[in-house]
This record gives sequence, structure tokens and C-alpha cells, in this order.
Amino acid sequence: MSKKSNRKSSQKGAKSKSGSQPENPSRRNWLNYARNTAITFAVLGSGGGYLAYSANAKLHEQDLTRIGQGIPTVVQVHDPNCSVCARLQRNTKSAMGAFADGQLEYVVANIKSAKGKAFAERNAVPHITLLLYDGAGELKHILRGPQEVSTLEVEFKKLIDG
Repeated sequence: MSKKSNRKSSQKGAKSKSGSQPENPSRRNWLNYARNTAITFAVLGSGGGYLAYSANAKLHEQDLTRIGQGIPTVVQVHDPNCSVCARLQRNTKSAMGAFADGQLEYVVANIKSAKGKAFAERNAVPHITLLLYDGAGELKHILRGPQEVSTLEVEFKKLIDG
């Protein structure tokens, strides 16, 4: 009985006056803190990495300077608030999946940005439009409105074959 009472009194003595945490944290508490901190940094780091990757991919996708760099390019004049534009974008990306990497580039001219709007005005086209450029940057064909994947595959093949 004396051992139990000594243990309880020593545990009570280890607590601070507020009764919340021991004044001298044990090694186990420190290791738990270190583990939780490492997990937090890993989660935040991977989330930050994903955001950076996503932002970089979006910048690459909207880089209009890629037109005429030796690879045929499909440019979508796109309004991000337009559901028909979003469907055209999905169909375009799906159709591009039929071709090998490096055969065809995809670029978005977002009309909500200054560069995208200027591009659309310079080519006198509205959103929901695809402009097909050869590798030298010469406009070969314009597809207006929503397009089916099968139609896009045929048009992209024509563009690649010249």
C-alpha cells in the first residue's frame, strides 16, 4: 500500500501548478512531439509541392510562346467560367491521348487573362474555339464550337501528317 501512495504522490509532484503538463517532459513525450511535428511538415510539404506543381503546369499550359517551336500545336481559346469550354477541353485532352508525347502540344489561351484575350482578338475568334498550328507556327485550321473526341482525333492526325 505504501508503494501505491508513493507512486501517486510522485506523479502529482511532477505536474505543474496548473495540472496540465509535467514540468520536465519525458523522453516519450518529446519523441511524440518530434514525430507529430515531422508528420505535420511532411503533410504541409507535400501539399505545398502539389500546389507548386499545379501552378507550374498551369503556367506551362498557358504559355503561348510554345506555338511554332517545331511541334504542331492545338490552342484552345478558353473561358474558365464556360461549361461548354470545359467540355471541349476534356474532349481535346482525351483526343490528344491517342498521340505520343512530343507529337502534339496543347496550349490554352485563357480569355480572362490579358495575353489570352489579346490572342483571341488578334485571331478574331471567340471562346469555345481550337486553333491548329503546324510546327512552324502557321495557322492551318480553326475548329469552332464543341467537338467530339473522334472528330478531334481525325483533325489532329491531319495536322501532324501535314
